[in-house]
Amino acid sequence: MAKKKCPECEECLPAWLAAFGDLMSLLLCFFVLLLSMSSMDAKKISEAIGSLSGAMSVLEDGTKTEISKKRIQESTPIESQDETSEVVNRIQQAAGDANEMMEKTQSPTVTVEEAQDGFVIKLPASLLFKPGSATIENQDALLFLKRIALITQELPNEMEVSAQGHTDDVQPGADSPFKDNWELSAARAISVVHELILDGIAPKRLSASGYAQYRPIATNATPAGREKNRRVELHFYGQKKEKQAAVGNTILDKAVQDK
Repeated sequence: MAKKKCPECEECLPAWLAAFGDLMSLLLCFFVLLLSMSSMDAKKISEAIGSLSGAMSVLEDGTKTEISKKRIQESTPIESQDETSEVVNRIQQAAGDANEMMEKTQSPTVTVEEAQDGFVIKLPASLLFKPGSATIENQDALLFLKRIALITQELPNEMEVSAQGHTDDVQPGADSPFKDNWELSAARAISVVHELILDGIAPKRLSASGYAQYRPIATNATPAGREKNRRVELHFYGQKKEKQAAVGNTILDKAVQDK
């Protein structure tokens, strides 16, 4: 009887490839552990490397890899609180409380908007002043400004506040102490600044300006639009903006002198 020929076996993977696959899996687990750590603590990293060195049998008797402080600092997430964002949230809450008090009057609401280098609080003139007046008599408005001042004092000293007065296109009446909207808008901004100073904000952090009717945010063709345009804006920004403006003014003055 003829002897049967042994069938050819399929060629298996090389033995080194299985070991290489295990090594890659262990490296993957190693980096996953690194990402899951809350902080790149050198002690924890050393313990992780030690446990993996025994499992892989690769790092034994080899050169120890040290992680530099710079690498750790770059890899460690910086846990810092954004104080400005927290203050904006508190001011928005204060604005919401003020709007609830003014809900019955159906006047424009206090709004808080983020700007490129800070944020802006828009105060309707009807909350602060009587028509044609620049004197703050509303107790709710005074309490709101006091609350804003207390929150502002928690901001860094580099953060400054600019009060900007705006009006509609209707000029003050003949019995008004202000001859035009320029004087009225500037006087209202100054009144807000004075109140913030009384509430504890350092005067050097404050400034006031008036823009009359020339920076409207709504149409002056309707009563509702004119009411929106009558406002005082509080601009919160860093000193960097002011320094850049000062440099620009210096360059402009020099150019004028050269001419």
